Amino acid sequence: MGLIPTKRSLSLANRITATSFCRRRLPVVMVRSHMSETLKAATTFIEQGHIRVGPHVIDDPAYLVTRGMEDFVTWKDTSKIRRQVQEYNDIRDDFDLV
Repeated sequence: MGLIPTKRSLSLANRITATSFCRRRLPVVMVRSHMSETLKAATTFIEQGHIRVGPHVIDDPAYLVTRGMEDFVTWKDTSKIRRQVQEYNDIRDDFDLV
């Protein structure tokens, strides 16, 4: 889950707080990776179905993201937000138009 650094240091499990779990929530991960400016906007994107983690579309803002899955948090392929971000960054592919 990524709450303690290694599996060998189980003595650190006593120090896990509610804040540690809150940092693993999907809206917080989105703000940290600059996919959204605010937690409220990130929560709205998630509830509207614009976000996927790996191959799964997530619509629950309480979803906990593991450290291994942080790199796989992206926009859904058919999301209008994704298209707008690609147009802004000038990386939109013509193949996506078909």
